[in-house]
Amino acid sequence: MMAGNRWFLRPLIVAALALPLALSAQSPVAPDATDAVMLAFERFADLFGSRLVEAFDSIPASRYDYRPTPAQQTIGYIAQHLEEANYYLCERFADLKHRWTAKDSLADSIKARWPKDTLVRRLDVSLRFCDSAIERAAHLQSPALANDLLAFETDLAEHYSQISSYMRLLGLVPPSALPRRQHPVVDLSASQLVRYPGVYQIAPGLELEVTMHESGLFVRGSGGGEPVHLWAEGGDHFFVKESDAEITFTHDASGTMTGLVLHQYGRARSAKKIR
Repeated sequence: MMAGNRWFLRPLIVAALALPLALSAQSPVAPDATDAVMLAFERFADLFGSRLVEAFDSIPASRYDYRPTPAQQTIGYIAQHLEEANYYLCERFADLKHRWTAKDSLADSIKARWPKDTLVRRLDVSLRFCDSAIERAAHLQSPALANDLLAFETDLAEHYSQISSYMRLLGLVPPSALPRRQHPVVDLSASQLVRYPGVYQIAPGLELEVTMHESGLFVRGSGGGEPVHLWAEGGDHFFVKESDAEITFTHDASGTMTGLVLHQYGRARSAKKIR
């Protein structure tokens, strides 16, 4: 596989599993289900949101007052600012509203000095609020919603870039630069792998096709792209070497496969086997 293709696979298995925009436009969408386009926004929010929480959590509490120059914000200030920005931006997606409290109205300079654990916890809670807001929106129905979603995810990406620079200056390694967790590889026979192939639907317009070849099990998204090798780790659990994605297959009492769970960026997303 070419190096450029490997880079494309890294952001997320669902995107390297290619964003099926054309397919989702052609497929009927259930009114209460998140479609493939919105799922793409969810996945990138998961990516940068999880990295931000991991970054702030990995910085020692004693360095939360650090800033590269007097004109720049401290790490604590960035954390509280990002929490507040998440609520303001994500309230625009749907009818979900954050309940503002007296603590929220305190001066930024005061909130910036809150304990590290408080700042990290509150940031994580704000991101969970945004998850719910995106799910509540369900479908991309207007240019205004597209603009708000892009503003939110651009804000996450920019703040991750900012905090990554701070970490480098402190001699710390940002989460995206850390080596991936090493997985044990279990050899499964063809008779064991034959249970898994099929088509699994994550959202209307977004399916994962699992196929079996001589070299093992592979998965590919409905938008096209090259199949990605699934490596067995044990039981019904598999992983992808090109990214941090993991898949656990589910089955009924008879052993028949009924679905899978995609684990990535702190999320567990279920998919039903449809054929």
